[in-house]
Amino acid sequence: MDSMTLFIASLAVSCIGALASVLLIKADNAAKTAGCLIGAVAAVLSFVAGIQAMLGDVTSVDTIVFFPFAHFQLLLNQLSGLFVALISVLAFAGSIYGLNYFDEYPGKKGRAGFFFNTFVASMMLVITADNVFWFLVAFELMSLTSYFLVVIEENENSIHGGWLYFVIAHVGFVLIMASFLTMTNFAGGSFAFADFRATQFSPAVASVCFVLAFFGFGAKAGIIPLHGWLPKAHPEAPSNVSALMSGGMIKIGIFGILKVGLDLLSASGVQVWWGLMVMVFGAISSVLGVAFALQEHDIKRLLAYHSVENIGIILLGVGASMAAMALNSVGIAVLALMAALYHTFNHAMFKGELFLGAGALLYSTGTRNMEKMGGLFRRMPATAICFLVGALAISAIPPFNGFVSEWFTYQSLFNAAMQGDKAVMIVAVFAAVALAITGALAVTCFVKAYGVSFASAPRSEAAANAKEVPAPMVFAQGLLAAICVVLGIGAPVIAPVLVDVAASVLHPYGGVFAAEGMELMNQYSGAATSTPAIAIALVVLVGLACGYRKLKTVGKVQKSQPWACGYAPNEHMPVVATTFASEVSWFMQPLYTLRDRCTAVCWSIAHFFQKLTGVAEAVEPVPDKVLVDAPHKGVEKLADLATKLEGGNYSIYICYIVAALVVFLVLAVQMG
Repeated sequence: MDSMTLFIASLAVSCIGALASVLLIKADNAAKTAGCLIGAVAAVLSFVAGIQAMLGDVTSVDTIVFFPFAHFQLLLNQLSGLFVALISVLAFAGSIYGLNYFDEYPGKKGRAGFFFNTFVASMMLVITADNVFWFLVAFELMSLTSYFLVVIEENENSIHGGWLYFVIAHVGFVLIMASFLTMTNFAGGSFAFADFRATQFSPAVASVCFVLAFFGFGAKAGIIPLHGWLPKAHPEAPSNVSALMSGGMIKIGIFGILKVGLDLLSASGVQVWWGLMVMVFGAISSVLGVAFALQEHDIKRLLAYHSVENIGIILLGVGASMAAMALNSVGIAVLALMAALYHTFNHAMFKGELFLGAGALLYSTGTRNMEKMGGLFRRMPATAICFLVGALAISAIPPFNGFVSEWFTYQSLFNAAMQGDKAVMIVAVFAAVALAITGALAVTCFVKAYGVSFASAPRSEAAANAKEVPAPMVFAQGLLAAICVVLGIGAPVIAPVLVDVAASVLHPYGGVFAAEGMELMNQYSGAATSTPAIAIALVVLVGLACGYRKLKTVGKVQKSQPWACGYAPNEHMPVVATTFASEVSWFMQPLYTLRDRCTAVCWSIAHFFQKLTGVAEAVEPVPDKVLVDAPHKGVEKLADLATKLEGGNYSIYICYIVAALVVFLVLAVQMG
């Protein structure tokens, strides 16, 4: 069975899962079970289809559905196969996890199952659509279904986060549509992506299309300054949905940037400054994303900011690939794009696992505040071990998968800097330094997150009474944690496959590019592809250290209460999230402001003590205040003004209609 047949079968099964959830909506548990299990089956089918496509089984569909001007065209090639496989893994884990986690939403389980399955199907359609019309339809469906999942709790925070996400998503949608319609205009009015690939646009038109697409898809990916919806929307969604949004949906933004810059505009040629722009935004997003994460006490907001960071890291590889492509350094272009694709898949796995772990903590303790956790390793050992794997992976510790892709990214940047172009050299060095800073801060952040949540003593009654989550939730976490290990240790096998995928994107010399990329990878990236040896060495060293410690302390260990200056130890004494990050907070204080304000008097007092101590209970990044909250408040004021015009008098409404008709008639006369 070819990849497209399997893929269409998976879409059909997803639709059945969504329909079953609706039909059983009055039987809450039955709707949940049907939606999750059928969704898991669909994910298995799409995963097999994606892997087949990655390995070269490229297939397509072209038929007329509803509209003769917009053929229903699907293309499942090596690049889209990678993203289909990525989303399928997360969808499978999220479906199994939801068997228990959706119990947290009584009366809404059928709704959750419907939107979850529709959300997955819409993402699959976006990735494979080969026509402007159906791409935009699927993209809008993806935004709407994810919005309804974000606001499923229907409380103030979820509605606020959902509204902000809805607005930014549609700003991005307008930019994407403008890019595609510009290409349509210069491609003879065709909506088919195949005609875009065959059209040689002028450098100016190609640049306009790329910039519009970059910021449009960047809004979906969460690059700074279009990131403000992530820390507000992701925490409010169910945790398995957060995993799918952060691990999968924001990667649609990366997919879109690659599709436009390296696929649809391939006949026009890539320009150097495109790559430089992408690298600059990637560097800024990576550093600021992790800096903002360091200040968070809410574990899901912390993970959302780390998504901004990792999108930045992916963009470093994408930008380096574009710059190298423009300079005809084909081997470096393939190596850099392979690094970006590797990190795309890696981030999906470890971020998915971490969000599922955060959901397990919320499920057991009832809070997202790390300050109220502690001592959870003893109470939730399986979750603690899985979360530790995710934390090590996102911190790029060998031999886990995050180390491999970041190592390839470093090699790409170093090689790009040596190509003789001064602008590329400066930006690539800047990007490499940003990546190093990001790595250091990421380690600090996850030492804080893991230590405060799982180590020490419980700091609340809920933490003291916490229990391990049910087996399906543990299985989903364990699956993603195991994949993180496999993607790290299996780099010698996986990297060549991704080199081939990267080469297939860089038209039109795929085979030649793959050979040069493979040669460069083997020449410069031995450390990343020798992760099995690193893993064996680490196991041996850790085993020797543990054995030596055991032998040295036999019969000598004494248990006693820790010395606390004469006071009895209590739960308030251990280092907590605020104090752990206080040094970094002081250094980066200009980037933050207090998040919540109560009254003018309280606000003034809080600012006084913030300046006095340099510590705040809850902080908000300054860019979020300036770039997100201010426009959001402006939209709210316009909405309030529109509400005032709604007086309930039908005569006034009729006057509005007549006035609008008059205006349109005047415009029609002037234009005609």
